[in-house]
Amino acid sequence: MTTTVVVGGSGGLGGVLARRFADRGDDVVVTSTDRARAESVAADLGPGARGLALDLARPETIEAALAGVQEVDHLVVTAVGQAANTLRRFDVTNAVAAVTMKLVGYAETVRVLRERFTPGASVVLFGGLAKERPYPGSTVVSTFNAGITGLVRTLAVEIAPHRVNALHPGLIGDSPRWKDVPNPPHSDRTPIGRLVTMAEIADATEFLLHNGGINAHDLHMDGGLLVT
Repeated sequence: MTTTVVVGGSGGLGGVLARRFADRGDDVVVTSTDRARAESVAADLGPGARGLALDLARPETIEAALAGVQEVDHLVVTAVGQAANTLRRFDVTNAVAAVTMKLVGYAETVRVLRERFTPGASVVLFGGLAKERPYPGSTVVSTFNAGITGLVRTLAVEIAPHRVNALHPGLIGDSPRWKDVPNPPHSDRTPIGRLVTMAEIADATEFLLHNGGINAHDLHMDGGLLVT
C-alpha cells in the first residue's frame, strides 16, 4: 500500500490532491493547523486516511506532530502563506511567520520524515509563479517562492537517492480564490487562452511524484504566461 502525506491537505488545492491520492487507493495523511478539520477531511476521504495537526510556522513542533507517521512513499507540501506585504508598509511579524512556514517548516518536514521514506519515495514542494512575476505586495511571497528553488536543489543532494521537485503554479482558474471572479488577472494573456485548472495541477503533481527521471526541477504551471 502506498502512503502519501499531504501537508496542507485539508482544503483548496491540497484537498484536491488528497482526494486524487485517496481515490487512487493510497493511504493518505492530511494535515492542517486545525486538528478537527484535518480529521474531518480524513474521514471524508475514507478509511485509509488520517488527519493530523501540523503547524509549519512552528517548526520546533513538527517532529512531535509527525511522530505517528511510520512510512512515507510520497510527500507533498502545499501549505501557503500569501498575505500582501509591501516594503512601504512592511509587517515584520507576518513576514517572519511566512518565511518560517514556507522555508524552515518545509525543510524540517522533509528532515523529520526522511528516515521513514521507502526506497522509491519522492517529494513535491509547492512554490508559486510570484518568484518570476512579482506583483504589488508580493515582496515576501516572491522571496520565499524563490527560496523554494534553492531548497529543492540542496534537498536533492541531501536526501539522494530520493527525488524532490518543486511545482510553481500561476493563478488557478477554478480554485476557491478565483473561480467566481469575472475576468481574473492573466486569463487573456496565456497562450492557451485561459488559466490552468486544479485537475491540471494535480496531474503535474503526480508526474513529478512518479517520473523517476525528474529531480531537482522547477515546474512552472502557468499556461505559458512566462513567455508573454
